[in-house]
Amino acid sequence: MSGSGSLGRAVSGTIGKLVPQRHSPLDDAQAIVTGTLFVALGLLLFKQAGLMTGGIVGLAFLTHYATGWAFGAVFFALNLPFYLLAWRRMGARFTLKTMAAVTLLSVGSQWLPQLLTVQSINPVFAAVAGGLLVGAGFVVLFRHKASLGGLNVLVMWLQERFGWSAGKLQMGIDALILLASWPLMDAQRLGLSILAAAAMNFALAVNHKPGRYVAF
Repeated sequence: MSGSGSLGRAVSGTIGKLVPQRHSPLDDAQAIVTGTLFVALGLLLFKQAGLMTGGIVGLAFLTHYATGWAFGAVFFALNLPFYLLAWRRMGARFTLKTMAAVTLLSVGSQWLPQLLTVQSINPVFAAVAGGLLVGAGFVVLFRHKASLGGLNVLVMWLQERFGWSAGKLQMGIDALILLASWPLMDAQRLGLSILAAAAMNFALAVNHKPGRYVAF
């Protein structure tokens, strides 16, 4: 028993001394593609079920539902003012990767429906599966020091600066955005949108905690 305890302490000590490893450009490129693909798939499920979500993506959805304007174009435009904050607070590397992710999602969200057609979907499944996919996509991007811009930039900076939980911060912002969508949605879709936001932020809060991931 004492041997196993010593082994456990040795492993813990080794983990505690891990040196952060820098991601290669190839690492970052695959993460941006993978993360944005997860998010795009989740958004496709949301759109098919007529659901909302939070963050800058939710604001783009809100504008899309209210005006009929293309989601990708609205999402791209809403992100433009936040790049200055990203550049000043998070650095050039983070900003450039975020710009790449935003551009890829803006284009991908327009092309994906032509590559994948969802004829019918259970709205509860769309809320849960879509929320988890979007949350997983955010985790992939966050771990490679990238985001989907907008409010993610603010959330990422607050976590880096003060150690506040990105998931909890995002959940509070998402709640406000969902409340703003009330005039455009019936009670059922609003309830399912809240479920989707909870699933998304659950994935984010569990898998992206300060100090858990050592690469950069």
